[in-house]
Amino acid sequence: MEQDVSLLSQNQKDMQTILGSGGAIGTDLAKALTKYTDKIRLVSRNPKKVNQNDELFPADLADREMVFKAVEGSEVVYLTIGFEYKLTVWQEKWPTLMRNLIDACSEHKAKLVFFDNIYMYDKGHLSHMTEETPVNPCSKKGLIRAGIANNLTDAYKTNKVKALIARSADFYGPGINNSLLTEMVYKNFKKGKAANWIGTTGKIHNFTYTPDAALATALLGNTPDAYNQVWHLPTERTNLTGKQWIELFASEMKVPVKIQVLPVWMMGVLGLFLPVMKEMKEMAYQSELDYFFDSTKFETRFNLHPTSPREAVKAIVQEG
Repeated sequence: MEQDVSLLSQNQKDMQTILGSGGAIGTDLAKALTKYTDKIRLVSRNPKKVNQNDELFPADLADREMVFKAVEGSEVVYLTIGFEYKLTVWQEKWPTLMRNLIDACSEHKAKLVFFDNIYMYDKGHLSHMTEETPVNPCSKKGLIRAGIANNLTDAYKTNKVKALIARSADFYGPGINNSLLTEMVYKNFKKGKAANWIGTTGKIHNFTYTPDAALATALLGNTPDAYNQVWHLPTERTNLTGKQWIELFASEMKVPVKIQVLPVWMMGVLGLFLPVMKEMKEMAYQSELDYFFDSTKFETRFNLHPTSPREAVKAIVQEG
């Protein structure tokens, strides 16, 4: 993603804290934040340094007191945590964490940046999602995401906290294991197997590249007038179908194009043996419909544009 360096602050600011620093976005975000500050706090159960001067803060974020301690002294707090992909875990942990974090940021006068997904959007609008897409979740996980996003929106509309929502499509990137493209396409091709896909390979599905998402999230967090609104993070708009994504990986990896499509009904059967399939079934509608995530608002405001799919796939393959 190209950057206009004139947009980048040259001032060293106070502490910026990442909650969930070991996740898919946390590492790249820690790297991106060095453009804005040399005071970066990484918070997780077992945080590991990304930059030489990072402050490590081990914490169980299910503990309200630990959340307050993690936030204390921060100018900006980034919520990038990824809980276990299980409905009961989400029901228990997400609302509590968001409530505690809003309270902590309010008390310590810290700004809050929430890295979010699109589960809450009305599935009738997946073919063209913008920041104005209606919130009307059709899944239990979507209801949870809608609830916590609404809690945060209410908090900044009532001036309890200054916050923004940085929303991503399904993501992919180097070293990211919990990605549809990595798990079902890249890793299968690497093992000499056919790529897997859910539903149909003929529908459009765009993906957010994690290094782009991290750079954009850091920029938003350090842009005063970006707060108290929702932003779609920069995402390619080449309208590739599932089949074309698979072909792109096959071309870069120099392997034959082999595809095995998994019908949605089969996920229920496999869920008897693989619990994650049971958890994924309610989200399968996203693979049966065109899925286009529009980031025009961000790209226009900041003149930053996403990495092309071919460049991104090449980086994933080279990472190995």
